[in-house]
Amino acid sequence: MENIQLIASDMDHTLLTEKGELPPDFNSDILALEQLGVSFAIASGRPLYTLTNLFSELNEKMIFISDNGGLISYKGKIIFKSLISPVDYKTMIHFVEEQTNGIAILCGLDSAYLSEKHKKYAAFLRTFYTNITFVEDIQSIQIDIDKFTIYFPENDSKVNYHEKIMPKFNEKFSVTIGDTIWIDIMNKGVDKGQAMAILGEKLGIDSSQMMAFGDTYNDKEMLQYVKYSYIVGNADEDMKQYAQFVTKTNDEYGVTKVIEELIEIKNNLR
Repeated sequence: MENIQLIASDMDHTLLTEKGELPPDFNSDILALEQLGVSFAIASGRPLYTLTNLFSELNEKMIFISDNGGLISYKGKIIFKSLISPVDYKTMIHFVEEQTNGIAILCGLDSAYLSEKHKKYAAFLRTFYTNITFVEDIQSIQIDIDKFTIYFPENDSKVNYHEKIMPKFNEKFSVTIGDTIWIDIMNKGVDKGQAMAILGEKLGIDSSQMMAFGDTYNDKEMLQYVKYSYIVGNADEDMKQYAQFVTKTNDEYGVTKVIEELIEIKNNLR
């Protein structure tokens, strides 16, 4: 592992505990990595504004792969974004509202946009979208979005993914599932793996010098791209095929345990 120069980690159920908390030594670990010349990226389905709020003390020291790769921020500067056209996301809204029991969320660069009829879910959704704008007619707005998300309050995202969303949108878009409540749609080719490739090109880092952590299907491409791929012990059973290694669970701070092993290895080589 001594050649690692870039580490990326998913957030929910991976880096964060089930209570939504960061490992206690996370900040000091990131500072230690920086001293060793290792870059660290958060790779999440969450939007950039939520991530920068959460990691406000480390914004200038970290990379954010937000919206599953729809937007990448490198030490405070946006270096990549892939916007979904209004024609396409209006088609998605119509399909979700007419054909599924899901709730359409337009992931704008500054806010998440939802129909005001879904205000009852605001408290829960603000965990993931710190900025939410409710609108009377979601079909009528025209904004820049880098991801279209469908929220399934009945925890049936997997059924909807296989039976409805994939058949309708997979040919033209990247479609991925997150936990039992989310389906995310991005432009074709946009995923966390592509984001790692973009960062590798920018930073001059080969995939053999990369490490990544994940737990579910929207992490698949990222885990497949890097040489040192880990799933946490609480990951979906199906995810073992995409990772080389299994670390401890999120509640046992599996991500930072591996990072601290790497820090020790690199310090011993100095």
